Amino acid sequence: MIYLAFLASYLLGSISFAIVISYFMHLNDPREYGSGNAGATNVLRSGNKKAAILTLACDLVKGLLVVLVARYVFAKVGGGDALVAICGILVVVGHIYPIFFKFKGGKGVATAIGVLLGFNIYLAISLIVIWIITFKLFKISSLSALVATILAPVFAYSLMGNNSYFGATTFITILILWKHKSNIIRLLNKQEQPLVKKDGDPPVGT
Repeated sequence: MIYLAFLASYLLGSISFAIVISYFMHLNDPREYGSGNAGATNVLRSGNKKAAILTLACDLVKGLLVVLVARYVFAKVGGGDALVAICGILVVVGHIYPIFFKFKGGKGVATAIGVLLGFNIYLAISLIVIWIITFKLFKISSLSALVATILAPVFAYSLMGNNSYFGATTFITILILWKHKSNIIRLLNKQEQPLVKKDGDPPVGT
């Protein structure tokens, strides 16, 4: 049952809603334009806000769903929290490296928020607030995601202590930072652009 839960977590994560929703809404494959990232921000480049919002919501919900189901399944199992934490990691791994789409997926932010929401609601809310504040100040999606990601283990430790969920949060943070390495380089070189340019050009960034 444990290995089946791990496999199911990864496979659910591998459902790339950016690609699926774009297909059913007759949009171009998000891997073929913009940043090539199969995520909500890149779908927004298509100009279809509804598709981007649906992508964001579905990616978040799949992360939350995996954790909630895992918590129920492993509620009376020894080391249950550790097993739930692994399921949370695997759904993010699936999103980033989806087996159904040649291992080319998104950067994991929305799915990670869903996972952290399942770990601790206050953790997720804190990070969403950090994202919003950073975005309000700088209008750069990748910077907002990175600031929230870097602070995730800090908030996790403060809220939950040194437990399995803190460990999973730290591992997920490392994954997301790795996927944002190109954004980090552009930020350091002051080349990362706002989500929407002032002249009305399509959104840019992560």
